[in-house]
Amino acid sequence: MLSWLVDSFPDFNIRSSPLLILVLQGLVFIGLLVSRYFRNKNQSDLLLALILLIVCYEQICYTVGFMGWYHAFQNTKINYWLIPMGLALAPMIYLYVRSITIASFRLHKKDFLHFIPAIAIILYRVFIYTYDSLQPEFANMQNGILKRTVDEPIFQPMLMFTEFALMLLYLAFTFQMYYQYRKKISHFYSNTYRYELNWIRNFLLVFSLLFVYESIQDVIGALITDLHYTQRWWLNLLMAIAVIYVGVKGYFTDTSKLKDLSFDSAPAPVSVKDIREDRSISAADKSKLEQAMTEEKPYLNPELNLADLAAQTGMNRAQLSQLINVGFRKNFNDFVNEYRIAAVKAQFMEGKHEQLSLLGIAYECGFNSKATFNRVFKKLTHTSPSEYLKSG
Repeated sequence: MLSWLVDSFPDFNIRSSPLLILVLQGLVFIGLLVSRYFRNKNQSDLLLALILLIVCYEQICYTVGFMGWYHAFQNTKINYWLIPMGLALAPMIYLYVRSITIASFRLHKKDFLHFIPAIAIILYRVFIYTYDSLQPEFANMQNGILKRTVDEPIFQPMLMFTEFALMLLYLAFTFQMYYQYRKKISHFYSNTYRYELNWIRNFLLVFSLLFVYESIQDVIGALITDLHYTQRWWLNLLMAIAVIYVGVKGYFTDTSKLKDLSFDSAPAPVSVKDIREDRSISAADKSKLEQAMTEEKPYLNPELNLADLAAQTGMNRAQLSQLINVGFRKNFNDFVNEYRIAAVKAQFMEGKHEQLSLLGIAYECGFNSKATFNRVFKKLTHTSPSEYLKSG
């Protein structure tokens, strides 16, 4: 009787229960994202749901293992379907970030080329399962002949290195795309959508840290000492926690505003040589822009962008961008925010902080959030607003 209890399934224990709870919550967020996709047709929701589904699939396979599946059903064929999904996860992460940062993004047939390695692995596993299932005594064993002699000793080590290289490559490309996008925003917009950009950064950091942890674990298991499945449990727990974090933040962070941003007439990178030798920036142009900023105060508009300011000053976007980048040696965001901080200081001098809150003053001077105001103020004055008032 006792042995039956030990070998029974499901076994809700200290390892299986946390994974089960977290995975079930992850499936809830998958459902919410898919439902919102069908309502709004936002492809980033679908891609994020697929990312969570891939991670949850792997976690479900391990969760049932920790629940005693292998002990209760020793001839199970689940090993054939423990497919490393990093080959699909890596391009999915890349496409998700693209879907957020590119207004015209749509999934096309060529995007499915990214998933050729993952599809090949699935077809390969189907093949070896089909072949092994046709062999005598297959029903009485856990792994068939190809699984034991080809897949586990030869193919899986090769797959581990392939998955590592592919994930590293895609993460590098995605981080590069993210930082280029963040840099573009500072050239075109006076408020840089910090919360939404931080979500992309944190999303990438979560999967990068999981990738590093898994890589270290694989190296230890392959070269130093064989790790017991209970020692590998921690990675599964971290991945399950990551599913909840990504599900919650991904669902409740509105990234649609990033897709509405336009980057027409992008400024070319400006080198030190360009700054020294450029002769197209006249003192009259600089004076005209400074006068417009001082008299018309366009910086009070929290949604001011390069196109708006170009229209107000009678320049095209390329000319204005060149003037700010070369003539003032600043990006658009820093240029505008300097005027906002100067306006805040002027209100402090007038004693407005005794009538309004710091946030109220920030809004009056063109900032769109407390976090942005505090960050910009500290960047330009090297002190916080409250410390600045105390020192004055």
